[in-house]
Amino acid sequence: MTYLKSMKRSFPFIIQMALLLLVSSCNKEKSETAGLYFPSASGTEWESVTPGSLGWNTAALTDLYTFLDTSNSKAFIVLKDGRIVIEKYFGKQLDGSAFTSSSYWYWASAGKTMTAFLTGIAQQQGYLSISDHTSKYLGNGWSSMTTAQEGSITIRNQLSMTTGLDDGVTDNHCTDPSCLKYLAEPGTRWAYHNAPYTLLDGVIENSTGQSFTTYFNAQLRDKIGMDGFWIYVDYDHVYYSTARSFARFGLLLLGRGTWDKTPVLADNEYFNDMTNTSQALNQSYGYLTWLNGKGSYMVPGYQIVIPSDLTPNAPDDMFAAMGKNGQIINVVPSENLVVVRMGDTPDGTFVPMTFQNNIWKYLDAVIR
Repeated sequence: MTYLKSMKRSFPFIIQMALLLLVSSCNKEKSETAGLYFPSASGTEWESVTPGSLGWNTAALTDLYTFLDTSNSKAFIVLKDGRIVIEKYFGKQLDGSAFTSSSYWYWASAGKTMTAFLTGIAQQQGYLSISDHTSKYLGNGWSSMTTAQEGSITIRNQLSMTTGLDDGVTDNHCTDPSCLKYLAEPGTRWAYHNAPYTLLDGVIENSTGQSFTTYFNAQLRDKIGMDGFWIYVDYDHVYYSTARSFARFGLLLLGRGTWDKTPVLADNEYFNDMTNTSQALNQSYGYLTWLNGKGSYMVPGYQIVIPSDLTPNAPDDMFAAMGKNGQIINVVPSENLVVVRMGDTPDGTFVPMTFQNNIWKYLDAVIR
């Protein structure tokens, strides 16, 4: 009885504390995007600052550029508070001309994070829920599984790489029903499987009633001034753009889905889920997005857990869009940084996580 009386007396205080925590949380979200500069969505001008004006170690830039050049990089951009601090281009295009700011390059699997972002927009607009079963939008028979097995897979499973589909088939990019086979219950196995990801295109098309490209251009690309286009390469849907468009999407992620006070993805809960651990199997994976600072990670093609952060040389809160041959967008909210690298395979023993960590070894020497 005494305890209940005490609780009644303290109840208003509890409410006050809860409100303070809520306001504090909201202010934290605002502070993470406060002070960011955004280039115009309708122009090409982009403000820049020099590394020296930020107190960075400019003497270390030579080693960074040498590393990037000798590892077959094509483009490298670093944004601080939204402004360009480093923008460097290397090598040549396929026609032999110099690779420049107007050159187009492929995103590979770094485009997965854009698809996850677009799925969040579609959910926000009421076209779908990520808890929906994939069959709701692809119909029955989109795989070679039984109706019950097929019907147990959700959009969330596609986003988190936990569909349970067999990634050990001859071509795990193949989206034909014959290639989509049951291996495990959804949610019980993490596997980096391209085909279920690619099928999100159909989910978005059938839920919105628009082609994937039309919806993407209107809801994402054009709102932030990106250039670029999607094309199919065999089964894969691949995005091509300039490096600055790569950086624009990174800046949108740094802005937590808001571009210069204009919400592109206003669903903060979805954004948080996308950029935090999405399942208990691979701590370093959100919704088609890689995460640092989680203490362990899994790699594509293997069912082993590596007891290490994804990128030890980078800040713990860094999250990343990563693609084949080292297509990289790194976002660091705590330091308002965006890091972009586009290019060819660095070497014959290329491991994406190791390469990304090596970039940060050289970049850290510049920033620190």
